[in-house]
Amino acid sequence: MTLIKRKSIEAEAFVADDRAARSLRPAYKPRFAPVTFSEIGGVRYLHFGTEWVQGAMRLSKPDRIELEYAQQMMAWLLFMRAPKHVVQLGLGTGSITKFSAKQFARTQVTAVELNPAVVVAARTMFDLPSDSRRLKVLEADAWDFVTDTANHGTVDVLQVDLYDATARGPVHDTPAFYKACRATLREPGMLTMNLFGDHDSYPKNIRRLRQAFDNRVIEFPEVHDGNVIVLAFNGPLLSVEWKDVEARAKVVEAATGLPARRWVKQLRDANGDGGPVLTV
Repeated sequence: MTLIKRKSIEAEAFVADDRAARSLRPAYKPRFAPVTFSEIGGVRYLHFGTEWVQGAMRLSKPDRIELEYAQQMMAWLLFMRAPKHVVQLGLGTGSITKFSAKQFARTQVTAVELNPAVVVAARTMFDLPSDSRRLKVLEADAWDFVTDTANHGTVDVLQVDLYDATARGPVHDTPAFYKACRATLREPGMLTMNLFGDHDSYPKNIRRLRQAFDNRVIEFPEVHDGNVIVLAFNGPLLSVEWKDVEARAKVVEAATGLPARRWVKQLRDANGDGGPVLTV
């Protein structure tokens, strides 16, 4: 979920209709916010009934990851190769899920999404393929997935992007949730997560994430309207020369088209240049 603001016609209509009907019906709070859309400049956006953008797809390049923050969610590629199982918590438009399923021919890709309307939208409006042998979309709560012991130690990469219509912080943000996320990971394994840096929820979340992962966390600089992508590491201590990370970035960029070389510079700048070696 990217915290870019862009109003949709459907969102404004929903608000107007809701106000008009409020005096005619008893108080009722739906379980999920409405799923709405907008398009501008050849890009289709997903909303949850507000101006906050929950994902995007360029119509002329439906297989591309359009938004920079979503591209950064793939930065685990700098440190891991050939994952067996990649999991996305929070489907959005399905851009990361779709990209992973098409890019990694031997990888099991699972997305976990609570709102069935989001799943329908991803498939009908954003070109997410139907389930297959390697691609599965589960209609479930992310909390239930990470706390299910059957999923512990089964995931190589866990990508977490859990925001609702209010965009005031991740839906799940407790120490127990972050510890459960780590429990799902193999060794080695990685988590990438979208946090809202320009909000008072950020210090709490980054602190809890660091505690859950023994401070083995690095961050990107803010992009868009406050999104901060963080990477957390599980398993043996990683010590790698930055020049080797840069060499890996060239390979990733050539294979995927993602701006991996820019990622390396951003990570070094955001986390302080501690010398030629990254230890995490």
